Amino acid sequence: MEMAGTELRLGLPGTEPPSTSKISNKRLSSHMNNNDQPPPKAQVVGWPPIGCYRSYVKVSMDGAAYLRKIDLKIYKSYPHLLKALDNMFKCSIGVYSEREGYNGCDYVPTYEDKDGDWMLAGDVPWDMFINSCRRLRIMKGSEAKGLASL
Repeated sequence: MEMAGTELRLGLPGTEPPSTSKISNKRLSSHMNNNDQPPPKAQVVGWPPIGCYRSYVKVSMDGAAYLRKIDLKIYKSYPHLLKALDNMFKCSIGVYSEREGYNGCDYVPTYEDKDGDWMLAGDVPWDMFINSCRRLRIMKGSEAKGLASL
């Protein structure tokens, strides 16, 4: 039984199919999955390429010669994030308290929000932080005094 309307073509609907002499079967079969559909193309953001559905931000530390990139959505709160940053950069980031901030800490986590302002990590609720954070910087405590009352 032959169906006339089930012909498989490459290209946009309403356009002429490419001639078969220009396309090799090897290339076609390597780009097809089990359902004979081309794989979906993921939108990439930044480098290294990452999916846009993730909330990756760059993290730098004063005095460190390298940057890191982390996904904020895998952390559930500020303490979890700070512990991970401690382990990543082998430093001692203090614990944030609403009354005292990061008073007396050697290193203080700061972040750049959507508006380009630098703020202390911990000043806003966690959900607001992960939605507005564009990048993180771990500053020396002595240099972060202008951001808040440390």
